Amino acid sequence: MRQDVVEGIARIASPARSSKPRARHRHQLAVMATATPQWDTMEIAMQRGLPADVPDLDYGSIGALLGALLARKMSASELLEYTIARIEALDREINAIVVRDFDRAREAARAADAALGRGERRPLLGIPVTLKEPFNVAGLPTTWGFPHFRDFQPAEDALIVSRLKAAGAIIIGKTNIPIGLRDFQSYNEIYGTTNNPWDLGRSPGGSSGGCGAALAAGFGPLSIGSDIGGSIRVPAHFCGVFGHKPSLGLVPLRGYSLPPAPPVPGQGDLAVIGPMARYASDLALSLDVIAGPDEARDGIGYRLALPAPRHDNLKDFRILVIDTHPLMPTGEAVRSAIGRLASRLEKSGAKVARSSAALPDLAESARLYMKLLNAARSPRLTPEALAEAQGLAAALAPDDRSLQAERTRGWAMIHREWLATDAIRLRLPQQWHALFRDYDAVIYPAAAVPAFPHDHSEPFDARQLDVDGKAHPYADSCFIWADPASTCGLPATAVPIDRSPSGLPIGVQIIGPYLEDRTTIALAGLLEREFGGFVPPPSLCTPACIRGFARGSGPRNQIGPVELSAPPKQRSDRNRQRSGCSGISLPPRPEPLGHHSDPTGE
Repeated sequence: MRQDVVEGIARIASPARSSKPRARHRHQLAVMATATPQWDTMEIAMQRGLPADVPDLDYGSIGALLGALLARKMSASELLEYTIARIEALDREINAIVVRDFDRAREAARAADAALGRGERRPLLGIPVTLKEPFNVAGLPTTWGFPHFRDFQPAEDALIVSRLKAAGAIIIGKTNIPIGLRDFQSYNEIYGTTNNPWDLGRSPGGSSGGCGAALAAGFGPLSIGSDIGGSIRVPAHFCGVFGHKPSLGLVPLRGYSLPPAPPVPGQGDLAVIGPMARYASDLALSLDVIAGPDEARDGIGYRLALPAPRHDNLKDFRILVIDTHPLMPTGEAVRSAIGRLASRLEKSGAKVARSSAALPDLAESARLYMKLLNAARSPRLTPEALAEAQGLAAALAPDDRSLQAERTRGWAMIHREWLATDAIRLRLPQQWHALFRDYDAVIYPAAAVPAFPHDHSEPFDARQLDVDGKAHPYADSCFIWADPASTCGLPATAVPIDRSPSGLPIGVQIIGPYLEDRTTIALAGLLEREFGGFVPPPSLCTPACIRGFARGSGPRNQIGPVELSAPPKQRSDRNRQRSGCSGISLPPRPEPLGHHSDPTGE
């Protein structure tokens, strides 16, 4: 790296020179970083005068960063300025952090440094964190992507934001979403399109797509998302990161509601809030911070006491592996990756089954989920849209049990019908409970395919998704994998496991028993340790970080699949090597397209 570039980045990232770097310096950093072939964390850290053993500031875990802060190897202000500099240098093409709160973050970092100086110890003290746009943060806009909410600013923080701040987290901004949270892409009229750091022409997922992209790009070690239809699990799979959909009701929803609704305690149906990170250990740490009943409601009488993981060793786990669905095909890339994972699990001593008579009927469960999904979103319909939905539902043939028909019925469902549907749903958790007597976890696809190219065509329901050369209804292909974890309120942890032949990340979701969130996260951590976990996108890392990969001939900004021939421990070590940021020339972001007119939410 050119010495003038190193000096420039170090100067701008140094709070010792100025607690509020001038805009000219921040612009200078962006220009230098995008014009420089390799931006290496260690080089910059040494130039700044930080110890040689400072953790990877781009992709280090919360534990590693917190350890360096506690050991006073760096300050919270230094870590923050480095993170801000990286965002300003790289996010123009990715467009993940769409609401920035850097000035208040600097104030929080100075307060964190003072607390560290007093010897305080908190789980996230001095750690930069991002949030999905719909979470209320006092003084920042909350729009859900709707232009008519552009100027709405809540007066108080969402409850989990308060919990994050109490744990010492530094909120640096909000990440992008689809309008109304209703898509598996992340774009809207207000903030534009978010691109996948692995391939800018592809979706990072939705609706927590900005969270996934931010993590993959190294914009902080933790992001908080939400999930009702795979909105944490799909972006984790598309971007090659970890995500946890908690058990229903485990994390309170106060302050996560469509504007201008007041932040009142309550629990919705299907929807949950959960963490996304680059390491399984960071999921566990952050879940401990945000989980627990709302002190203004259930917390008056209840306390959180999650059971410990069922096992600590991979060989002790009993795992059911499911790679197909009766109503929707799984793409060859995903199915093959799951097959390789199952084989590696067996070789590691885990007890693996490929089928079980105890597994609930996935087709019936999916139909039920589609109905409940749109019923949960129906309060957001305008009176005109509701009347139209009721007309469409009335025109359906009674024997039409397509997934689209079930979603249509859900839009128009009256409370009496919802109660009857919910009564059917209540039988499913009992079936899963019985299955989890024989198995500790179920490995299940997060999506049918790796990250797909941007498709903002309208109408939404007319879109098609290519699965191995055959077109399938977009909504069916995407939503179907969110069931059964969403339908039954089960925990599901998304974990990266492999790469496609073209170099795109592939993940799975680990589904576990209700309220046994620690078990699914523990298994994700064991997969990470044994088989390798997060790896930075090749366009954003130095040559050192791609030594664990076989070079391929995939699309631009990609590399070949994981080098599975290497021993697991060796591969895991190589995948964790220090990775700086490369300033390669990136293709232009796609032109912003129109927004959805359907005022619904995922």
